[in-house]
Amino acid sequence: MMKKQVNIVLLVVGGLAFAQENNILKIQDSIKNTKDIQEILLKTQRKKQFIDKSIYSFDEEALKKARYANDLLQTLPELQFDPISNSISSIKGGKFLLLINGIEATELQARGIRPENVIKVEYYDNPPTRWATRADTVVNIITRNPEIGFAAGTSISSALTTGFLNGQAYANYTNGRNNFGLEYSINFRDYDNRHTNRVYDYTLQNSHYNTNENKTDHFGYTYQDVTLRYTNSLMDNYVFQAKFSMNIYNYFSKGNGQSIFTTNNNSELHGTSQYSGENYNPPKLDLYFSKKLSKKDEISFNVVGSSYSSESFEVGKEWIISSDNVVFDNDMNLKAKQNSIVGEIAYSHEFKAGKLSTGYRIDNNNVDNTLENLAGSFDFSVNYLTQYLYSEFAGKSKKLMYRVGLGLTNINNKTAATTDNDWTITPKIILGYELKKNQSLRLTSSFTPYSPGSASLSPNINQVVPNIISTGNPYLTIQKAWNNNLNYSYNNKYFDFNANLFYNYLDNAINSMYVLYNNNTQYALTYENAIFSSRTGIQLTGSLKPFGSRLLVIKANIYPTMQRVKTNSGVLLKNNYFGNNFTISSEYKNLSLSYMFNIPIYTLSGTFLNTNENQNHIFINYRLKDWTFTTGMYWLGIPSRYKTKTLNESLVNYISTTNIYNNKNMFIIGLSYDFAKGKKNEVNRKLNNDTAPAATF
Repeated sequence: MMKKQVNIVLLVVGGLAFAQENNILKIQDSIKNTKDIQEILLKTQRKKQFIDKSIYSFDEEALKKARYANDLLQTLPELQFDPISNSISSIKGGKFLLLINGIEATELQARGIRPENVIKVEYYDNPPTRWATRADTVVNIITRNPEIGFAAGTSISSALTTGFLNGQAYANYTNGRNNFGLEYSINFRDYDNRHTNRVYDYTLQNSHYNTNENKTDHFGYTYQDVTLRYTNSLMDNYVFQAKFSMNIYNYFSKGNGQSIFTTNNNSELHGTSQYSGENYNPPKLDLYFSKKLSKKDEISFNVVGSSYSSESFEVGKEWIISSDNVVFDNDMNLKAKQNSIVGEIAYSHEFKAGKLSTGYRIDNNNVDNTLENLAGSFDFSVNYLTQYLYSEFAGKSKKLMYRVGLGLTNINNKTAATTDNDWTITPKIILGYELKKNQSLRLTSSFTPYSPGSASLSPNINQVVPNIISTGNPYLTIQKAWNNNLNYSYNNKYFDFNANLFYNYLDNAINSMYVLYNNNTQYALTYENAIFSSRTGIQLTGSLKPFGSRLLVIKANIYPTMQRVKTNSGVLLKNNYFGNNFTISSEYKNLSLSYMFNIPIYTLSGTFLNTNENQNHIFINYRLKDWTFTTGMYWLGIPSRYKTKTLNESLVNYISTTNIYNNKNMFIIGLSYDFAKGKKNEVNRKLNNDTAPAATF
């Protein structure tokens, strides 16, 4: 039965090896001669580099220390535990997506997998086509599931002095070909000591204006995620999964402040108040079916549907304290109805020389916005239709690995004002060369179109502060990205290193900017299609193990970068930064410690420069059988801090600094309990040599 379980795992991964460019295609190694790979995956903790991914296996010591599969992920050089979101993240940043046996999964689902049932983990830094536009990093856990088994667990961590809570619970039951799963998670925040300073400085109709506001507010949110899942699979035949999920979100902010409002040389003391909120609870149904037609042919289907409404409101006021005269009033209510459906069919065939994957994906999303404020009532609808037809071949010739794809993408965005219909040829090529067993060189180049978001397209008017509003631009057109990467990888027992030289060019880049508005009596923050934007730099990532074990691990991500944006008027905007983040961790028997820190930097986003969130966190974990005890402290010595400022070229000069003092030196304690019961497989049992591992380039 063990052999059957392994075969079906590899089948599922192979079946997902193709699909959606806006959700991304997966391609096998397509090499039948893989005894060297299988030997690596059996007993030693090793890394094998392929053209678009790395394959990791785990030794007996790592399996014994881990409570569940998530703990194994944290041992990967490129991954770390994010204590803020209570989830796994990439040290390189960006969006992270988790798969289990090739099917999209939640991290709670991975907590239901015992370490001894993990065969290997695939880490994609060049995600398969099915997932490429949805994630920057994809991780696929390949498992051997017990024939009969039950796993469940719960965890909670909370601050003692302020409103901070992360909680999770899960249960999985497997009986032969049937698997049932239920997951629930909650992130709760309630902070009453957030301080913000905002400064607007501009000239309007020959008068100079300056607003300097200091505000303290009480804000919070609750994010709940509920997932119910059923999977039915028959070895070497089919896989079916039905998944229903809901993401329930509520947010509020209520604050008061004072503002010094200056016109030319005359200053007034103003009072300010603000109250805003947002909520939504989108249900989503995800159906997936994969069928093995023959030993070399497989077909897959995926349908995802969602329909929901979101509501948000904002009430703001500014008045002269000495006279109580109101100078700014905002009462906004926004309702957005959204209906979306995604359908895809994908087919793959394995040749002796490699694997061919082809498919078609259609994605339709309709958003209907109704906005009411003191400026009037606005209705705006936009329909996004994206079609993607693709074909891709992956193979290997001696030490040269390659993945070559060609797609045709149609994006049709329709609003009441305009229709943007664009057909784009979307090629992608990945070439890899194995320099030595532990060194490789890879080249990646791709061309992809992207739609503007509904907020940037919407002409709805939002009051910001006196004399300034924000609005979208319904005439925005498609932006197209040309991404290029040259990556060098080196690894051994003590060191795992990646150097990635990148150049990303975005044609017709969507760019935010301030413009004169309403007969030059106001400024509007709006959007345009800039001539281009680009990012050039080198990213150095890796981990150092001075003792060759997890007794001490140092992870680093350093990425000096140059950003350039050429606006539609021909102005060249520039920004250079030295991105960084570091993690130091140590494990000894059942005790582990980790410390995370960074030096915040400004990155360019439209006319604004924004800092990333500062990090200075320390955590200690102790494991006692099925129990894990956690304690630690967030933001040692400093509050979480966020800064924004405009470029010198902006018509409106804006500076904002926000500090959340609630989470300065925020002490937390946590507790988790996990257990599993059922028939288990032997960790050291070999994979079948006649079946290629589910690997993509």
